[in-house]
Amino acid sequence: MKILIIDDQELVLLSLDKCLTDLGYEVKSSNNVFDAIAQYDAFSPDLVIADINMPVLADENAKDLPFTVNDTAAGLEIVKYIKNIKKHDTPVMILSGNNDEDIILKGFELGVSDYMKKPLSLGEIGARVKRLTGSNTIPQVDNSNRMIQNNCIGVVIPCYNEEERLLSEEFKKFVHSNLGYHLCFVNDGSKDNTLSVLQELSKGNEHRISVYNCEKNGGKAEAVRLGMLHLAKDNQFNYIGFLDADLSTNFEDFNDLVNTISNSKYKIVSGSRINRMGADIAKESARKIISQGINFIIRKTLGMDFKDTQCGAKIMHKEIVEKTFQKRFLTKWLFDVEIFMRMKKIYGKKEAINLICEKPLNRWVHMDGSKLSFKDSFKIIGQIGHIAVHYK
Repeated sequence: MKILIIDDQELVLLSLDKCLTDLGYEVKSSNNVFDAIAQYDAFSPDLVIADINMPVLADENAKDLPFTVNDTAAGLEIVKYIKNIKKHDTPVMILSGNNDEDIILKGFELGVSDYMKKPLSLGEIGARVKRLTGSNTIPQVDNSNRMIQNNCIGVVIPCYNEEERLLSEEFKKFVHSNLGYHLCFVNDGSKDNTLSVLQELSKGNEHRISVYNCEKNGGKAEAVRLGMLHLAKDNQFNYIGFLDADLSTNFEDFNDLVNTISNSKYKIVSGSRINRMGADIAKESARKIISQGINFIIRKTLGMDFKDTQCGAKIMHKEIVEKTFQKRFLTKWLFDVEIFMRMKKIYGKKEAINLICEKPLNRWVHMDGSKLSFKDSFKIIGQIGHIAVHYK
Protein backbone atom coordinates (compact mmCIF):
# COMPACT_ATOMS: atom_id res chain seq x y z
CA MET A 1 0.00 0.00 0.00
CA LYS A 2 1.38 3.39 -1.03
CA ILE A 3 0.63 6.71 0.67
CA LEU A 4 1.51 10.25 -0.41
CA ILE A 5 1.60 12.83 2.41
CA ILE A 6 1.61 16.57 1.66
CA ASP A 7 2.36 19.26 4.24
CA ASP A 8 4.60 22.34 4.26
CA GLN A 9 5.79 21.69 7.83
CA GLU A 10 8.74 19.34 8.15
CA LEU A 11 7.85 18.25 11.69
CA VAL A 12 4.46 17.01 10.47
CA LEU A 13 5.90 15.24 7.43
CA LEU A 14 8.54 13.46 9.51
CA SER A 15 6.01 12.36 12.11
CA LEU A 16 3.57 10.98 9.56
CA ASP A 17 6.31 9.36 7.46
CA LYS A 18 7.73 7.53 10.50
CA CYS A 19 4.29 6.52 11.77
CA LEU A 20 3.03 5.15 8.47
CA THR A 21 6.32 3.48 7.56
CA ASP A 22 6.29 1.70 10.93
CA LEU A 23 2.78 0.53 10.13
CA GLY A 24 4.03 -1.12 6.96
CA TYR A 25 3.11 1.41 4.27
CA GLU A 26 5.32 2.70 1.46
CA VAL A 27 5.43 6.46 1.91
CA LYS A 28 6.40 9.47 -0.20
CA SER A 29 6.14 13.06 0.98
CA SER A 30 5.93 16.54 -0.50
CA ASN A 31 5.89 20.06 0.95
CA ASN A 32 4.12 22.02 -1.81
CA VAL A 33 1.30 21.72 -4.32
CA PHE A 34 3.37 21.55 -7.52
CA ASP A 35 5.74 18.87 -6.29
CA ALA A 36 2.79 16.94 -4.80
CA ILE A 37 1.07 16.74 -8.19
CA ALA A 38 4.28 15.50 -9.83
CA GLN A 39 4.71 12.95 -7.03
CA TYR A 40 1.11 11.82 -7.39
CA ASP A 41 1.51 11.14 -11.10
CA ALA A 42 4.80 9.28 -10.65
CA PHE A 43 3.94 7.36 -7.45
CA SER A 44 0.27 6.43 -8.06
CA PRO A 45 -0.56 6.24 -4.33
CA ASP A 46 -3.41 4.24 -2.81
CA LEU A 47 -4.12 7.13 -0.39
CA VAL A 48 -3.27 10.85 -0.25
CA ILE A 49 -3.01 12.73 3.06
CA ALA A 50 -2.89 16.50 2.56
CA ASP A 51 -2.89 19.70 4.60
CA ILE A 52 -5.21 22.54 3.53
CA ASN A 53 -3.18 25.66 4.34
CA MET A 54 0.09 25.63 2.47
CA PRO A 55 2.03 28.51 0.93
CA VAL A 56 2.05 28.55 -2.87
CA LEU A 57 5.70 28.28 -3.85
CA ALA A 58 6.89 29.67 -7.16
CA ASP A 59 7.56 26.83 -9.56
CA GLU A 60 8.68 26.89 -13.17
CA ASN A 61 6.27 24.06 -13.95
CA ALA A 62 3.26 25.97 -12.57
CA LYS A 63 2.50 27.36 -16.03
CA ASP A 64 1.89 23.80 -17.26
CA LEU A 65 -0.83 23.09 -14.69
CA PRO A 66 -4.41 23.09 -16.01
CA PHE A 67 -5.61 25.31 -13.16
CA THR A 68 -4.66 28.31 -11.00
CA VAL A 69 -3.70 27.48 -7.41
CA ASN A 70 -5.81 29.09 -4.69
CA ASP A 71 -3.32 30.25 -2.09
CA THR A 72 -5.95 30.45 0.68
CA ALA A 73 -6.63 26.69 0.59
CA ALA A 74 -3.91 25.26 -1.62
CA GLY A 75 -4.48 21.71 -0.35
CA LEU A 76 -7.88 21.61 -2.01
CA GLU A 77 -6.23 22.12 -5.39
CA ILE A 78 -4.67 18.68 -4.98
CA VAL A 79 -8.14 17.24 -4.38
CA LYS A 80 -9.42 19.01 -7.50
CA TYR A 81 -6.52 17.62 -9.52
CA ILE A 82 -7.16 14.04 -8.38
CA LYS A 83 -10.95 14.06 -8.53
CA ASN A 84 -11.84 16.53 -11.31
CA ILE A 85 -8.90 16.49 -13.68
CA LYS A 86 -7.50 12.97 -13.35
CA LYS A 87 -10.97 11.51 -12.59
CA HIS A 88 -9.41 9.10 -10.07
CA ASP A 89 -11.19 7.57 -7.08
CA THR A 90 -8.02 7.64 -4.93
CA PRO A 91 -9.15 8.36 -1.34
CA VAL A 92 -7.95 11.69 0.07
CA MET A 93 -7.65 12.41 3.78
CA ILE A 94 -7.38 16.05 4.83
CA LEU A 95 -5.34 16.63 7.97
CA SER A 96 -5.52 20.32 8.88
CA GLY A 97 -5.85 22.94 11.57
CA ASN A 98 -8.28 24.87 9.36
CA ASN A 99 -11.67 24.96 11.10
CA ASP A 100 -13.41 27.13 8.48
CA GLU A 101 -16.73 25.35 7.88
CA ASP A 102 -16.92 26.57 4.26
CA ILE A 103 -13.49 25.08 3.54
CA ILE A 104 -14.42 21.78 5.20
CA LEU A 105 -17.69 21.55 3.23
CA LYS A 106 -15.88 22.44 0.01
CA GLY A 107 -13.48 19.59 0.66
CA PHE A 108 -16.27 17.05 1.00
CA GLU A 109 -18.00 18.45 -2.09
CA LEU A 110 -14.80 17.82 -4.04
CA GLY A 111 -14.69 14.21 -2.88
CA VAL A 112 -12.56 14.17 0.29
CA SER A 113 -12.92 10.82 2.08
CA ASP A 114 -12.01 12.02 5.59
CA TYR A 115 -11.26 15.35 7.31
CA MET A 116 -9.24 15.33 10.53
CA LYS A 117 -8.79 18.47 12.60
CA LYS A 118 -5.56 19.05 14.49
CA PRO A 119 -4.57 18.42 17.22
CA LEU A 120 -4.83 14.66 16.80
CA SER A 121 -2.92 11.53 17.73
CA LEU A 122 -0.85 9.32 15.46
CA GLY A 123 -2.87 6.40 16.80
CA GLU A 124 -6.10 7.87 15.41
CA ILE A 125 -4.44 8.67 12.09
CA GLY A 126 -3.22 5.08 11.83
CA ALA A 127 -6.71 3.71 12.51
CA ARG A 128 -8.34 5.96 9.90
CA VAL A 129 -5.66 5.16 7.32
CA LYS A 130 -6.27 1.45 7.90
CA ARG A 131 -10.01 1.97 7.32
CA LEU A 132 -9.50 3.96 4.10
CA THR A 133 -6.94 1.57 2.62
CA GLY A 134 -8.75 -1.59 3.73
CA SER A 135 -5.48 -3.02 5.00
CA ASN A 136 -5.71 -5.97 7.42
CA THR A 137 -2.05 -6.90 7.80
CA ILE A 138 -0.73 -3.78 9.47
CA PRO A 139 1.56 -4.38 12.50
CA GLN A 140 0.39 -2.99 15.83
CA VAL A 141 2.33 0.15 16.85
CA ASP A 142 1.20 2.20 19.85
CA ASN A 143 1.11 5.89 18.87
CA SER A 144 -1.92 6.84 20.97
CA ASN A 145 -0.17 9.45 23.13
CA ARG A 146 1.83 11.08 20.34
CA MET A 147 0.10 14.28 19.20
CA ILE A 148 0.41 16.44 16.11
CA GLN A 149 -0.42 19.96 17.27
CA ASN A 150 -2.43 22.56 15.41
CA ASN A 151 0.74 24.63 14.95
CA CYS A 152 4.48 24.07 14.66
CA ILE A 153 6.31 25.77 17.50
CA GLY A 154 10.00 26.56 17.88
CA VAL A 155 11.21 27.01 21.48
CA VAL A 156 14.58 28.48 22.45
CA ILE A 157 16.02 27.24 25.76
CA PRO A 158 19.15 29.13 26.91
CA CYS A 159 21.61 27.01 28.90
CA TYR A 160 24.54 28.04 31.06
CA ASN A 161 26.01 25.28 33.24
CA GLU A 162 22.74 23.33 33.14
CA GLU A 163 24.28 19.85 33.04
CA GLU A 164 22.29 18.42 35.97
CA ARG A 165 18.93 19.85 34.88
CA LEU A 166 19.37 18.61 31.31
CA LEU A 167 19.94 15.04 32.47
CA SER A 168 16.21 14.88 33.17
CA GLU A 169 14.11 12.80 30.76
CA GLU A 170 11.46 15.53 30.68
CA PHE A 171 12.71 17.16 27.46
CA LYS A 172 12.87 13.88 25.52
CA LYS A 173 9.45 12.83 26.76
CA PHE A 174 7.97 16.17 25.69
CA VAL A 175 9.20 16.08 22.09
CA HIS A 176 8.27 12.40 21.82
CA SER A 177 4.65 13.17 22.71
CA ASN A 178 4.31 16.67 21.21
CA LEU A 179 5.21 16.34 17.54
CA GLY A 180 4.58 19.98 16.63
CA TYR A 181 7.40 21.25 18.86
CA HIS A 182 11.09 21.78 18.13
CA LEU A 183 13.39 22.61 21.06
CA CYS A 184 16.49 24.66 20.27
CA PHE A 185 18.94 24.56 23.18
CA VAL A 186 21.47 27.40 23.14
CA ASN A 187 24.66 26.53 25.01
CA ASP A 188 25.85 29.89 26.34
CA GLY A 189 29.55 29.13 26.77
CA SER A 190 28.97 26.67 29.63
CA LYS A 191 32.01 25.63 31.68
CA ASP A 192 30.60 22.25 32.74
CA ASN A 193 29.50 19.35 30.52
CA THR A 194 26.32 21.07 29.28
CA LEU A 195 27.34 20.91 25.61
CA SER A 196 28.08 17.16 25.78
CA VAL A 197 24.77 16.51 27.53
CA LEU A 198 22.91 18.55 24.90
CA GLN A 199 24.58 16.69 22.05
CA GLU A 200 23.57 13.40 23.63
CA LEU A 201 20.05 14.72 24.21
CA SER A 202 19.63 15.57 20.52
CA LYS A 203 21.04 12.26 19.27
CA GLY A 204 18.28 10.43 17.43
CA ASN A 205 16.01 13.49 17.83
CA GLU A 206 17.81 15.89 15.50
CA HIS A 207 14.62 17.11 13.82
CA ARG A 208 12.99 17.88 17.17
CA ILE A 209 15.97 18.92 19.29
CA SER A 210 18.79 21.11 17.99
CA VAL A 211 21.83 22.63 19.69
CA TYR A 212 23.12 26.14 18.97
CA ASN A 213 26.55 26.51 20.51
CA CYS A 214 28.02 29.83 21.66
CA GLU A 215 31.70 29.34 22.53
CA LYS A 216 31.74 32.32 24.90
CA ASN A 217 29.22 33.24 27.57
CA GLY A 218 27.28 36.28 26.36
CA GLY A 219 24.48 36.26 28.91
CA LYS A 220 20.90 35.04 28.68
CA ALA A 221 19.73 37.94 26.49
CA GLU A 222 22.27 37.22 23.76
CA ALA A 223 21.71 33.46 23.96
CA VAL A 224 17.96 33.91 23.50
CA ARG A 225 18.44 36.50 20.74
CA LEU A 226 20.73 34.25 18.69
CA GLY A 227 18.47 31.24 19.19
CA MET A 228 15.34 33.14 18.18
CA LEU A 229 16.99 34.51 15.01
CA HIS A 230 18.23 31.00 14.20
CA LEU A 231 14.71 29.53 14.42
CA ALA A 232 13.19 32.46 12.51
CA LYS A 233 15.07 31.27 9.41
CA ASP A 234 12.92 28.11 9.37
CA ASN A 235 9.63 28.80 7.59
CA GLN A 236 7.79 25.85 9.11
CA PHE A 237 7.25 27.51 12.50
CA ASN A 238 3.96 29.31 13.13
CA TYR A 239 5.29 30.80 16.37
CA ILE A 240 8.63 31.05 18.16
CA GLY A 241 9.18 31.42 21.89
CA PHE A 242 11.65 30.93 24.71
CA LEU A 243 11.66 29.08 28.00
CA ASP A 244 14.14 28.67 30.86
CA ALA A 245 16.03 25.37 31.12
CA ASP A 246 14.99 24.98 34.76
CA LEU A 247 11.33 24.70 33.63
CA SER A 248 10.17 27.04 36.39
CA THR A 249 7.43 27.55 33.81
CA ASN A 250 6.51 24.04 32.71
CA PHE A 251 5.53 22.81 29.25
CA GLU A 252 1.85 22.61 30.14
CA ASP A 253 1.73 26.30 30.98
CA PHE A 254 3.83 27.13 27.91
CA ASN A 255 1.33 25.29 25.73
CA ASP A 256 -1.39 27.50 27.25
CA LEU A 257 0.56 30.53 26.01
CA VAL A 258 0.65 28.95 22.53
CA ASN A 259 -3.11 28.29 22.58
CA THR A 260 -3.71 31.91 23.60
CA ILE A 261 -1.69 33.41 20.75
CA SER A 262 -3.08 31.00 18.13
CA ASN A 263 -6.67 31.91 19.02
CA SER A 264 -6.18 35.68 19.14
CA LYS A 265 -4.78 38.67 17.30
CA TYR A 266 -1.92 39.10 19.78
CA LYS A 267 1.60 39.20 18.38
CA ILE A 268 3.25 38.18 21.65
CA VAL A 269 1.95 36.37 24.74
CA SER A 270 4.02 36.78 27.86
CA GLY A 271 3.79 34.45 30.84
CA SER A 272 3.08 36.21 34.11
CA ARG A 273 3.61 35.10 37.69
CA ILE A 274 0.87 37.46 38.87
CA ASN A 275 -1.09 34.58 40.45
CA ARG A 276 2.03 33.61 42.40
CA MET A 277 3.43 37.09 42.97
CA GLY A 278 4.79 37.26 46.48
CA ALA A 279 3.73 33.70 47.39
CA ASP A 280 7.25 32.30 47.28
CA ILE A 281 8.82 35.25 49.05
CA ALA A 282 6.17 35.98 51.66
CA LYS A 283 8.61 35.26 54.48
CA GLU A 284 11.33 37.41 52.91
CA SER A 285 9.86 40.86 53.40
CA ALA A 286 12.98 42.71 52.18
CA ARG A 287 13.09 40.70 48.95
CA LYS A 288 9.36 41.20 48.50
CA ILE A 289 9.67 44.97 48.86
CA ILE A 290 12.55 45.07 46.37
CA SER A 291 10.66 42.88 43.90
CA GLN A 292 7.57 45.07 44.06
CA GLY A 293 9.70 48.19 43.75
CA ILE A 294 11.44 46.90 40.62
CA ASN A 295 8.10 45.94 39.12
CA PHE A 296 6.76 49.46 39.79
CA ILE A 297 9.80 51.07 38.12
CA ILE A 298 9.48 48.79 35.09
CA ARG A 299 5.80 49.67 34.67
CA LYS A 300 6.58 53.38 34.82
CA THR A 301 9.48 52.97 32.37
CA LEU A 302 7.36 51.04 29.90
CA GLY A 303 4.32 53.26 30.31
CA MET A 304 2.35 50.00 30.21
CA ASP A 305 0.56 48.33 33.09
CA PHE A 306 2.25 44.92 32.97
CA LYS A 307 2.34 43.09 36.28
CA ASP A 308 5.33 40.91 35.39
CA THR A 309 7.83 40.92 32.53
CA GLN A 310 10.51 38.59 33.88
CA CYS A 311 9.09 35.06 34.17
CA GLY A 312 11.19 33.72 31.28
CA ALA A 313 8.41 32.33 29.10
CA LYS A 314 7.12 34.07 25.98
CA ILE A 315 5.67 33.08 22.60
CA MET A 316 5.46 35.37 19.58
CA HIS A 317 4.92 35.71 15.84
CA LYS A 318 8.02 35.52 13.66
CA GLU A 319 7.33 39.17 12.74
CA ILE A 320 8.20 40.23 16.29
CA VAL A 321 11.45 38.27 16.22
CA GLU A 322 12.46 39.84 12.92
CA LYS A 323 11.63 43.36 14.10
CA THR A 324 12.91 43.33 17.70
CA PHE A 325 15.77 40.79 17.89
CA GLN A 326 18.10 42.04 15.14
CA LYS A 327 20.22 44.26 17.44
CA ARG A 328 21.89 43.14 20.65
CA PHE A 329 20.06 44.01 23.83
CA LEU A 330 21.57 46.51 26.26
CA THR A 331 21.20 44.26 29.29
CA LYS A 332 21.74 40.56 30.00
CA TRP A 333 18.59 40.08 32.09
CA LEU A 334 16.06 42.79 31.24
CA PHE A 335 15.78 42.04 27.53
CA ASP A 336 12.08 41.22 28.07
CA VAL A 337 11.57 44.88 28.97
CA GLU A 338 13.61 45.90 25.93
CA ILE A 339 11.43 43.78 23.63
CA PHE A 340 8.38 45.73 24.82
CA MET A 341 10.22 49.05 24.51
CA ARG A 342 11.21 48.19 20.93
CA MET A 343 7.64 47.19 20.11
CA LYS A 344 6.44 50.53 21.47
CA LYS A 345 8.86 52.37 19.17
CA ILE A 346 7.89 50.27 16.13
CA TYR A 347 4.12 50.09 16.55
CA GLY A 348 3.38 53.04 18.82
CA LYS A 349 2.31 52.70 22.44
CA LYS A 350 -1.41 52.16 21.83
CA GLU A 351 -0.94 49.48 19.17
CA ALA A 352 1.83 47.77 21.15
CA ILE A 353 -0.50 47.42 24.13
CA ASN A 354 -3.08 45.80 21.86
CA LEU A 355 -0.52 43.37 20.45
CA ILE A 356 0.87 42.14 23.78
CA CYS A 357 -0.98 39.79 26.11
CA GLU A 358 0.10 39.12 29.70
CA LYS A 359 -1.22 35.68 30.62
CA PRO A 360 -1.09 34.48 34.24
CA LEU A 361 0.63 31.13 34.71
CA ASN A 362 -1.01 28.32 36.64
CA ARG A 363 2.32 27.16 38.01
CA TRP A 364 5.63 28.88 38.56
CA VAL A 365 8.37 28.07 41.04
CA HIS A 366 11.77 29.43 41.95
CA MET A 367 14.33 26.74 41.17
CA ASP A 368 17.48 26.36 43.27
CA GLY A 369 20.14 28.76 42.09
CA SER A 370 17.76 30.85 39.99
CA LYS A 371 17.00 33.64 42.47
CA LEU A 372 18.69 36.97 41.95
CA SER A 373 20.82 38.18 44.85
CA PHE A 374 20.14 41.47 46.61
CA LYS A 375 23.21 42.86 44.84
CA ASP A 376 21.78 41.85 41.46
CA SER A 377 18.45 43.45 42.37
CA PHE A 378 20.11 46.82 42.90
CA LYS A 379 22.04 46.45 39.64
CA ILE A 380 18.74 45.92 37.84
CA ILE A 381 17.46 49.30 38.99
CA GLY A 382 20.46 50.94 37.29
CA GLN A 383 19.86 48.88 34.16
CA ILE A 384 16.25 49.99 34.01
CA GLY A 385 17.47 53.59 34.07
CA HIS A 386 19.84 52.80 31.20
CA ILE A 387 16.94 51.32 29.20
CA ALA A 388 14.71 54.31 29.93
CA VAL A 389 17.32 56.77 28.65
CA HIS A 390 18.28 54.69 25.57
CA TYR A 391 14.73 54.10 24.33
CA LYS A 392 13.37 57.55 25.19
